[in-house]
Amino acid sequence: MLVGIHQPHYLPWLRYFEKIARSDVFIVLDDIQFSKNGWQNRNKIKSATGPLLLTVPVVSKNRQLLHETRINNATDWAQKHWKTLKQCYAPSPFFDSYAPFLEETYTRSWTFLKDLNRHMLTFFVEELGIDSPIVYASELNVPGSATERLINLIRAVGGDRYYSGAYALDAYLDAEALADAGIDLDLQQWEPQVYAQRHGDFVPDLAIIDLLMNEGPQSLDCVLSGGSGTR
Repeated sequence: MLVGIHQPHYLPWLRYFEKIARSDVFIVLDDIQFSKNGWQNRNKIKSATGPLLLTVPVVSKNRQLLHETRINNATDWAQKHWKTLKQCYAPSPFFDSYAPFLEETYTRSWTFLKDLNRHMLTFFVEELGIDSPIVYASELNVPGSATERLINLIRAVGGDRYYSGAYALDAYLDAEALADAGIDLDLQQWEPQVYAQRHGDFVPDLAIIDLLMNEGPQSLDCVLSGGSGTR
């Protein structure tokens, strides 16, 4: 059984959903350390002037865990994000399909980043038609660190194959430890596919909302056409 594991993102990009769709079980690694300059609280959309970064402000503390990270609501970031999304995508063919969810989301009061990300991820997975079960690491109570913990998480859900981003081999993943544990390693081989976009030339690696607004029900086909899946 193939298991994908990834930390939660805000408005995740397309390759994130390819990993979910290819996995027999997908684990959201929601109890790791918050990364200030990562994608846990930000992502890119496309505006009339090019890629635009949307960032959810957080209350910053040293070495805080992701599931403990609070949103900084001192500024009206949610209404700013919703206004920006309307400006960028209102003329898009499928804007009306997703606007009610987005408006409801951005008018709610959010305290923790994890809750906002989980709420959005659940919606996007359903809209894409992905049926892979999603499990949250914080609910598994699995010990360990680095590759050791990945092995324990995979075993906890009954997996014997790990679906990893190829970059992980150079960053943190111990392939030998996986092999010793009897877990096969499949590396994600995915390239962004050109789809209809507004505002000029195609820009890859944008948030999933850009694809949904432009392709609607065809979005999952576009996500899965980005590669052969694994090697």
